[in-house]
Amino acid sequence: MLIVMSRKFLRVTGLVVLSAILCAPALGQDLTIAAAADLHSAIDEIAAHFQADFRVRVKVIYGSSGNFYQQIQNGAPFDLFLSANAEYPKKLESAGLAMAGSYYEYARGKLVLLVPADSKLELKQGLRILIDPGIHKIAIADPAHAPYGQAAMAALKSEKIYETVSPKIVTGENVSQAASFVLSGAADVGIVALSLAISPSDSKVRYAEVPAGDYPPIRQAGIVLRSSKNQKLAMQFETYLRGEKAAEVFQRFGFEVPARLTAKPE
Repeated sequence: MLIVMSRKFLRVTGLVVLSAILCAPALGQDLTIAAAADLHSAIDEIAAHFQADFRVRVKVIYGSSGNFYQQIQNGAPFDLFLSANAEYPKKLESAGLAMAGSYYEYARGKLVLLVPADSKLELKQGLRILIDPGIHKIAIADPAHAPYGQAAMAALKSEKIYETVSPKIVTGENVSQAASFVLSGAADVGIVALSLAISPSDSKVRYAEVPAGDYPPIRQAGIVLRSSKNQKLAMQFETYLRGEKAAEVFQRFGFEVPARLTAKPE
């Protein structure tokens, strides 16, 4: 599927970006969330709704799931962790660092090929376009600690083009930084999260979905941390994530919502 968008595209170039959501009055409690970079637009909106409903202050820090995993093991003071995969939350749960029963698969992500709207590349060819000699740099998230980078690598290997294109690969610290390389001209094309391609924006981008069969399902899960000083509030936020309002936001930004996929029709 080939789509042309004209919206504000997320530009996150650092390892971690701190987003203080709104300035609503707080009742003495702050909630701090460590969230995967692909979630920026969706979680900003969901957190704003939650903040308005519960009149608390929500802070969201965006970055690489793998980096957050390491930070949490070292005692980082987060209340919730929303990962871009299921593996890191499960490992933290097994290590006794998550509140019992808080593990929850909230969304499933998708990969896309991303180029600026004025690019001459024909995305209908799919990943095989990447062997074009006119493409010099391909941006992906660092597969050492970013689940979307791992998925991108799997897709390239599934198409049997990884060895050919590997010299062209440049890595961003997280998937948002990889996307920013495309917009800045530092890369000709990126393999990034669908949620970033359809974020609200005033920049023009084109993208085409990578076939889901080319990479393992991107199952995104979260936990409430046992070390949280606001466990009750954190659990309330997780309950909010399971609700219809959050599900609608996730779907609008290109995610699949597992609860809706498995729901039986009435």
